[in-house]
Amino acid sequence: MSILGGRLNRRRDRDREGARFRYSAWDGTQVGFEMDAEALFGELTDDLLYHGDLNAALRRLMQQGMTDADGNELVGLREMLERLREQREERLERFDLGGIYDDIKDELDDIVEDERDAIADHLDDAKASGDNRLSEIAERSMQDKNLQLDLMPPDLAGKVSSLSNYEFVSPEARERFDELTEQLRQEIAESYFNQMAGAMESVTPEDLQRMKDMMAELNQMLEAHQRGEETDFDGFMDKYGDFFPENPQSIEELLEIMAQRMAAMQAMMNSMSPEQRQQLQELMGQLMDDMDLQFQAQQLGQNLQQMFPQMGWDSRQEFSGDEQMGIGQASSVMQELGELDSLQQLLGQASTPGALADIDFDRVSELLDKESAESLQRMAQMARMLEESGLVENKDGRLELTPRAIRKIGSNALAELFHKLTSDKLGKHKIDKVGIGHERAYTTKEYEFGDPFNLNIEQTVRNAIRRTGGGTPVQLSPEDFEIERTEMTTSASTVLMLDLSLSMPMRDNFLPAKKVTMALHSLITSQYPRDYMGIVGFAESARELTAGELPEVSWDFAYGTNMQHGFMIARRLLAGQSGTKQIIMITDGEPTAHLMANGGVYFNYPPVQETIDATMKEVVRCTKDGIRINTFMLDPDGGLRRFIEQLSAYNGGRAFFTTPDNLGDYVLVDFVEHRRKLLQGRARL
Repeated sequence: MSILGGRLNRRRDRDREGARFRYSAWDGTQVGFEMDAEALFGELTDDLLYHGDLNAALRRLMQQGMTDADGNELVGLREMLERLREQREERLERFDLGGIYDDIKDELDDIVEDERDAIADHLDDAKASGDNRLSEIAERSMQDKNLQLDLMPPDLAGKVSSLSNYEFVSPEARERFDELTEQLRQEIAESYFNQMAGAMESVTPEDLQRMKDMMAELNQMLEAHQRGEETDFDGFMDKYGDFFPENPQSIEELLEIMAQRMAAMQAMMNSMSPEQRQQLQELMGQLMDDMDLQFQAQQLGQNLQQMFPQMGWDSRQEFSGDEQMGIGQASSVMQELGELDSLQQLLGQASTPGALADIDFDRVSELLDKESAESLQRMAQMARMLEESGLVENKDGRLELTPRAIRKIGSNALAELFHKLTSDKLGKHKIDKVGIGHERAYTTKEYEFGDPFNLNIEQTVRNAIRRTGGGTPVQLSPEDFEIERTEMTTSASTVLMLDLSLSMPMRDNFLPAKKVTMALHSLITSQYPRDYMGIVGFAESARELTAGELPEVSWDFAYGTNMQHGFMIARRLLAGQSGTKQIIMITDGEPTAHLMANGGVYFNYPPVQETIDATMKEVVRCTKDGIRINTFMLDPDGGLRRFIEQLSAYNGGRAFFTTPDNLGDYVLVDFVEHRRKLLQGRARL
């Protein structure tokens, strides 16, 4: 089984057809991770506000994980990588790869020892018979047997070869030797071809011939495939499909499965000592006992290595445990380690949810745990979920926010900030006094003398029918008249100036400031659609920002706080607007930059008087244009306090010395309260 592969496409097809849904009775204990697009986007909001990069925000969420409203955890990639490391260490510290060699050697030594015991017993029986000639013949024969055993080569292959041609005295020793060689043949075949040997009760010469024929045809088919020629994969599977219980559906899938298995076998060899490796290789050759079969196996390995060089053919593992393994088990453990390494590499390089789409989640569950597999599956669905919800769109392989997502970011920020405010601080965008206005209140009242005659026909007719009992024509009376209520409205024009200088993130002020900006934009566009809101970002220089740009806006990697340029742009934006005009400036530093006559930027810290004067000239122009400047200072130092006090004294705006924690409370309450006062002022006119 592989972590990645063509086989996965078939599995995903079955998933889409509904074949893999599993059901169980509800017992009150089952919980599921509730992750919909809205909840996912809520988790991304702060990251989007801070960094302004959707793809980076998704990447960080994948790395860190998240927890849903019910407390269910989506395991992050960092934690999964740690679990992978622990799984690798557990296997390496548990098993002893040298045990493959030692087990075979010990078993052969035991067989030889049993045979020597049988020789001694046979000699004792001959002597006990009283027949001197029989005793002499037996002694010469048994001496010859012991000599054959003494002269056996010390290596595994030599011992197996010698014992294969040796006439055992002990039937039990012969049976043990035959069972050992048969078991080793099957383990070797299985190590090369996964569970292929498991379908055979024994590896007979006919089986070896069929195996050789299969490998020869597979080598021919592989080489033809590499040349781009058509191959008869279906015909091959009809003839040899019983060798492959994985049931591959394409030649690519079959080759990948075999490459991973043979690479694991090679890695096992690489991890042995040179002496162990040489002896085991010779033993394999001795057991398979067919030069052409060995050639076909070597040829297949070379072809697969060229086709799948990334499989880790040169890798080796350092085992330190004491649990012995056979060849088959060792090959399986090596394959698991290879899969863990492949998964580790994939997760370490995954930068988008789409990179996880080809993972075999069932295999991850087997190698790690069910929680990790489910988390990876949900991560792989993130981008598709956001696209289907209309929050993001894929443009040339890169995810971008849609207008709906931009509004959602603002509403999320607004909901979070308003959640912290007590209800008595919030005003409504209306007044109780009834008068001539432009907005329907969607309520009615009985007509009184002097009221505007905005007759509500439906309610008036209903009153008449209720009074007369029905019938036509409907007879109207003055007491039936019902008029529509209207709300008085006013317009306000606001430009929010957001400090993008490098000091904002350095002092952890950027995220709350941008969150307030998004929240104000959401508030104005949703609750006060006739109001105007402009956005200006300022650092070394200033620039106008659109609503579409705002989510991706980040701080500037440049020193300088150019309020003068910001005021210039804000004043230009407000020049074409009506109603009450104001600038809301959020900053954490005094002005340290201004535009020079030649259009260049002058920067100096601490600020020079020239910069202060240039900034105050723009404040004067704003004041003459009827623009109030309200400033929210984050972590203000003495220089900023003095400048803002000077600004407020001349302009008449207000200054707030606040912190990142309560900035949203101050700005939003002030905005709503300011709107309420404007309405009340109109009502008194």
